[in-house]
Amino acid sequence: MEVVHQIVEKHNRRKSSLIAMMQDVQKSEGYLPREALEIVAKEVAVPLSRLYALATFYKAFSLTPRGRHIIHVCTGTACHVRGADKLMDKLERDLGVVEGETTEDGKYTLEGVRCVGCCGLAPVIVVGENFHGKLSQKDLGKILDKYE
Repeated sequence: MEVVHQIVEKHNRRKSSLIAMMQDVQKSEGYLPREALEIVAKEVAVPLSRLYALATFYKAFSLTPRGRHIIHVCTGTACHVRGADKLMDKLERDLGVVEGETTEDGKYTLEGVRCVGCCGLAPVIVVGENFHGKLSQKDLGKILDKYE
């Protein structure tokens, strides 16, 4: 967990940088392991419960390991009307998980999100930082094949 010590040092152990530290830890580790949170709490001199409060309040944080590729299915109004639920159903069947879960091989985590701001491209999924729009169920296999 040397990287966690470096992250805390990078932020000069400032309590005002707790969220930024947690974001950096999650980017490095893929989630927020308890051991990492304990290190941050100790080095910044805040209760571990404060870090857990932040981690559970913000949806962007995860306390459990996530897949190498996060698939966000937009479920906003425009995407919903244009079949986002069918995309989610197909992904759940193909990946063998339900929304919020990670595949056994650790390759994908499937999540629904309220809106990704691309209503003109509905329905949309986002894999990592890549947006894919105007989709049908048959497009999903080709898209996922692009990710190791």
